[in-house]
Amino acid sequence: MRTLDLTVIALYLVGITWFGARFREGQKTLKDYFLGGRNAPWWAIGFSIVSAETSTLTVIGTPALAINGNFGFLQVVLGYLFARIVISTLFLPAYFRGEMFTAYELMRIRFGDRIRKLTAGTFLLLRALAEGVRVFAISIVISIILGTGEMTSIVVIVCLTLFYTFEGGMTAVIWTDVVQMFLYVAGAILSFFVILQLIPGGWSHVVEVAAPIGKFQVFDFGFEAKPEFFTKVYSFWAGVIGGCFLTTASHGTEQLMVQRLLSAKSRRDSQAALYSSWIVILFQFTLFLVIGVCLYVYYTGNQLPFPAVRDRIYPEFIWAHLPRGVAGLVIAAILAAAMSNLSAALNSLASTTIMDFYKPLSGGRKTEAHYLKLARMATIAWGGVLFAIALVARNWGSVLQAGLSIASILYGSLLGVFLLGLLTRSVGEKAAMTGMSAGLVTMLYIKFFTPIAWTWYVLIGATVTFAIGYLVSILIHETTEPGGAAS
Repeated sequence: MRTLDLTVIALYLVGITWFGARFREGQKTLKDYFLGGRNAPWWAIGFSIVSAETSTLTVIGTPALAINGNFGFLQVVLGYLFARIVISTLFLPAYFRGEMFTAYELMRIRFGDRIRKLTAGTFLLLRALAEGVRVFAISIVISIILGTGEMTSIVVIVCLTLFYTFEGGMTAVIWTDVVQMFLYVAGAILSFFVILQLIPGGWSHVVEVAAPIGKFQVFDFGFEAKPEFFTKVYSFWAGVIGGCFLTTASHGTEQLMVQRLLSAKSRRDSQAALYSSWIVILFQFTLFLVIGVCLYVYYTGNQLPFPAVRDRIYPEFIWAHLPRGVAGLVIAAILAAAMSNLSAALNSLASTTIMDFYKPLSGGRKTEAHYLKLARMATIAWGGVLFAIALVARNWGSVLQAGLSIASILYGSLLGVFLLGLLTRSVGEKAAMTGMSAGLVTMLYIKFFTPIAWTWYVLIGATVTFAIGYLVSILIHETTEPGGAAS
């Protein structure tokens, strides 16, 4: 047991938990708890988006991608940029027409209450499954440090995160994100230079070894009409198109991200946060891929065996090779960033539960204090759900690809129904619900009975949802009221 590192980790976790919990005093209303009172500056929201978009899956999963392959994942990141253009021009104007707390209020305004519940329920399922994978990813890091079993690690993670989420709400989420993102990026940069010092010849040797075997290859423009076109995960077409549709769905329709965008003071601030976050995202993914290549050269050059679970390589290296105290701080930053990400998920799950289900059911007749109390209770309940899912996620393979593929199954139908609402006026609620159901069934079939790569999931799901919804609206001649809801 390394006393100095463990002390640094303990002090940091206590400090960041205290920092998040101190925002409790400002939580007087649901707007405060779920949107941070809409007082956060755009740059803080931008960093918070980065933190939510990367998480522990990025920190430990991206280097593993470079070890196993090359820089092809950056093709997906390029698609992230195109998605931000779509969201900025199509989604944000609709979200800022009124005071919305969740993405699914837009669906109620356009279609009606039933599809609001269907889209909100889909989000709850999606985020619970995907976040369960993230929780398990954090447990990998903790088990390396403490030598504890995965069960114990998951308990520690969920309990610590629940505390300051329960207390500080969305304000705590945003500001802890800002602090933690800078720390874990600084830790990654430091670890990069430490790895280079351990490799004879440094960076030039890394290039000498990695370049001839294609480790630095980014683009794969293969367009041959073969089954492999749709089964290859990181081709240019799958990456850019898939990354665009994936991010349009995640940042435009999922409450985890939309909640951050709605927390901005204005639409212009929200757009600034969205675009600035991509620059940081590109830097982060590139940095972690470079670290992965360096680790590949280090392991092969020293004839060291790779761990059976490649996701363990980066945190194990930090713990074994960074100076005492520094290793503890870097690990603490990774853990705390992951906890902040989990905190945001808990807050978004609670907001959807209260605003899209409980409050409409109660007719909005309860006091603000009552809803705020229930919001905190919902946060605790979702913590228990994520704990259970994390235990199951131990058998789902690579944490990064598991998280992305799970999300992609449900994102397609969500994006498709939002596009029906934003791009059409004749489609009503029945047709939209039919299209969304068809999209979900199609994606479940593709996931479990075809070899199609997850990067195509959102495009296929959105296309099926939109096409079926539009076709059904023509067949049943469904009419819509002036506000958009079907009659």
